[in-house]
Amino acid sequence: MVHILLNGKKAGYDSVRSAITALREQVDKVEVRVTYEYGDIERFVNEAVRDNVQRIVIGGGDGSVNEVVNAMARLPAEQRPELAILPLGTANDFATACQIPANSLEALHLAVAGKCSAIDMIKTNDRYCVNMATAGFGAQVTTETPVELKNFLGGGAYTLTGVLKAINFIPFEGRLKTPDIEADQTGVVAAVCNGRQAGGGQVLAPKAFINDGLLDVVIISQFPLADIPRVLEEIRNPSADGLYIKYFQTPWIESISDEIIPVNLDGEPYQSKKIRFEVMPEAIKLVLPESCPCLK
Repeated sequence: MVHILLNGKKAGYDSVRSAITALREQVDKVEVRVTYEYGDIERFVNEAVRDNVQRIVIGGGDGSVNEVVNAMARLPAEQRPELAILPLGTANDFATACQIPANSLEALHLAVAGKCSAIDMIKTNDRYCVNMATAGFGAQVTTETPVELKNFLGGGAYTLTGVLKAINFIPFEGRLKTPDIEADQTGVVAAVCNGRQAGGGQVLAPKAFINDGLLDVVIISQFPLADIPRVLEEIRNPSADGLYIKYFQTPWIESISDEIIPVNLDGEPYQSKKIRFEVMPEAIKLVLPESCPCLK
C-alpha cells in the first residue's frame, strides 16, 4: 500500500490528478490524503504508521518535504516509513538536485518502483530539515519573496528579490563553534547544507552528499560589486581559504549571536539567537533515481 500526501494547494492540478489516475491503473492500493492546514502532514504520517504503510509519497514543494521530514523525525527510527517525493513546488530545490523527475507521472512511477537509500537529515535545535538551513540574507530573500512573484517567475523570483534587498543589506554577526574551530564571523549568507542548492536553483554546496554523515557549511562575506567575478569563481570552487567564501565540512556547528538571526529551513522560517545544527546520519530512507548525483 502507498499513501500519497498532497499539498492541498496542488491537489487540483490536472496534471497531478491525471498522473494519480494513471498510477492507480497500474498499482493496487494507492490512497490519497490532501492537506488543509498545518499539522495535517504529521497526522497523515502517524495514520500511515498505524496502518503499517511501508511507503509514503509527499506531493508538494520544499516546504511540504520539510513538514513530512519533521513528522518522521519525531518517530522512532524503526517506525519511519520509506519516503518518496512528487515535486510540485515553485523551486523543488532538493528534488531537482537529486534528479527526481519533474513530470508528475514519471515521479510517481519512481515513487512506487524505485529503490530507497538511507540519507542524512539536519537537526536544528528542536526542528529538522533535509536540504539545508540558510541564515542571514538568504533566509530573508526566501521568506520575503511574495507568493504571487514566485508563481509568476518561478525560481527566478528569488534572484530578483535578492537583488532588490541587497541594495540596503546589513551583514549579520555571530560566533561559530565546531569540533575544530571557535571564532567570530560576519557574513552576508551562511548555509548549513545536506543538499546542494536552494533559493530556486542557486547551487551553494556543489560538493555536498546527502549520505556522507557530514554537514557542508558555506559562509559568504560581504564583497564589493567589482569582485563579483571572483565571488562566482569561489562559489564554483569553494574552499576553506576563499577570500569571500569559506567552505568546510563538519558533523555539527553552533551559532551564537546577540541578535535574533532569521534562518530558513528548507523554505520554512525559523529564528533564534543560539542554534545548533547537527547531522543525523542515515535518518530516513528516501526513494531516489539510481543515477542520483547527491549520493556518495
